[in-house]
Amino acid sequence: MSRPGRLTLGAVHGAALALTATGFGFTLWNGVSDPGNALAFGILIAVGELTRWGAPPGGGASPGLGDTRGREPAPLAAAGALAYALLGEQAGQATAHGVLQIIAVVVAGGLVGTVPHIARGKEPDLDHQARRILTVGFAALCFQPLYNSGEVTARLGHGPAYALFLALLLVLTALCDAVLAALMLRARTGFPYGPLLRDELRALIGIGSAVCATGAVMALGVAAAGLWALPVFCVPLLLTQVSFRRYEAVRATNRQTIASLARATEIAGCTSPGHARRVAALSGAVGRELGLSGPDLTVLEYAALMHDIGQLSLVDPVPEGATALLPAEEQRRIALLGGAVVRQTGVPAAVAVVVERQADPYRDQPLPARIVRTVNAYDDLTGADAGAAGSLAALERLRFSTARDHHPEVVESLARVLARGGVTGGVAPAPPG
Repeated sequence: MSRPGRLTLGAVHGAALALTATGFGFTLWNGVSDPGNALAFGILIAVGELTRWGAPPGGGASPGLGDTRGREPAPLAAAGALAYALLGEQAGQATAHGVLQIIAVVVAGGLVGTVPHIARGKEPDLDHQARRILTVGFAALCFQPLYNSGEVTARLGHGPAYALFLALLLVLTALCDAVLAALMLRARTGFPYGPLLRDELRALIGIGSAVCATGAVMALGVAAAGLWALPVFCVPLLLTQVSFRRYEAVRATNRQTIASLARATEIAGCTSPGHARRVAALSGAVGRELGLSGPDLTVLEYAALMHDIGQLSLVDPVPEGATALLPAEEQRRIALLGGAVVRQTGVPAAVAVVVERQADPYRDQPLPARIVRTVNAYDDLTGADAGAAGSLAALERLRFSTARDHHPEVVESLARVLARGGVTGGVAPAPPG
């Protein structure tokens, strides 16, 4: 991680820690207001942490590939924290808790729910906890002073105008969370901020919107019916979480199937062990560097995994699978054979197009094909155990081929990714088949 990245994370973690210390200090000094509400919401947040999703297959979230667990691993806890921040009444009676007590309860509930995970050997997600503290603090700071002063009910009442006010506040809170999430990912990975922010905003349409809606409905339900509304309004989000869990399981199975298919070239002796996984992981990092996000990254990953599948159709295997060293016509023939195979696998047609066109002159290629071609050539030239000297020699050779074969911007992006440590900066390698 670069020095600016460490400073950014340090600032975010420091702000969350300072807010937590202030919240606990204030609450311990002044006592807990409405202890029943605090206990109920604290238990809800703890239960939400207990039911959080685990790490995605392959180790760690791979931002932008559609994994909702990386975006919000504990949706019930997040909704409960947001509901407590937006709680102004309980069964028609005004509440007296403030911003600092909200922070204290959210942190306490999160810690209680995290302890069992730590006991099982899982490391706490400090980035996610810091993000939640700051986001909930933002929502509470926007809502509680206005509501407690009576300005909100005096001007808006409890009708549609009040619901519109809550909706606007939820949008601002979601934007704050997305900005923070992208900022922290940028600090850890060094990837461009714009695509990361687009991924975070896109994720809000899925699990993010469910969390925001449930948080608001919980707050309104408790205000009207009391704490009995909490378990009732938890059920829809729990069902949503189950649906997303099944969706992610299907995605993971699909990805593992493609990774297993990609290993067929290794098993047949056409490519070196781990070649497809290395190309896929490094291609993802370069794609991030060049601004790809969301579905484009998924297409890039699948194409990188299966870029050598055409070698299975050859009578005589290419020595060590190094197609980058073959004549252009032979490379094109293998690419077309690979595209024909990929079209039979059921993956999006865009993946087959990338595989088919990876041997074309780069001026005629889409960006994913340019990336796969350059990263594949780099791995062919260096192998699995490339040292610093071998890596530099391979990059120089790629630079000498920028007239036709490799786009200069892709080569330089690859060099920047390698200078940061390759794929160690937040891109999960493809899982073993």
